[in-house]
Amino acid sequence: MRYLLKISALLLLLGATTLASAASSINIKSAELQPQADYYSLNANVDISFDKEIEEAVNKGVPLTFLVELQIVSPRQYWFDDEIVTTSQNITLSYHALTKQYLVNRGVHQKSFETLSEAKQELAQLRDWQVVEKSLLAENEVYNVALLIRLDQTKLPKAIQVDTISTEKWNLTSQKLEWALKDLNK
Repeated sequence: MRYLLKISALLLLLGATTLASAASSINIKSAELQPQADYYSLNANVDISFDKEIEEAVNKGVPLTFLVELQIVSPRQYWFDDEIVTTSQNITLSYHALTKQYLVNRGVHQKSFETLSEAKQELAQLRDWQVVEKSLLAENEVYNVALLIRLDQTKLPKAIQVDTISTEKWNLTSQKLEWALKDLNK
């Protein structure tokens, strides 16, 4: 009897560990603003993982739209921070059943992939996103930058939107990554 209890406890522990590791998540690994000719562009690396339910939904044709939000503010000591720029970008991951390809759509740019893992790799790399003109930033100032990535639940099909009310599975949001922008090159 004790032996069965120990095995049951071990299986329960293994099941909980598997569920925790299979959960969906978005983690921003790194991000930086790079100076270009007349603007600064964002480059970021993100770790995105989906649980089985979300993977199945994508494979059945449910598009996932991710909202990338970036804000640059000039901090003030005795008043509200001065907002320099707040911008966002939509990135959509979808599966096209007729061609059996995964599509990553960034506005007017679209790429196709054979596997979901290849599409997630593309989704996880933000490159050369023009976020602010150099003329809006002063050389001797320090600015605070914040980056957030989340699944836009309003773009999901209505049946899934109803399901998002009762479960956290579809609540994919990264931590807010914040850093200081200083020593600007004009």
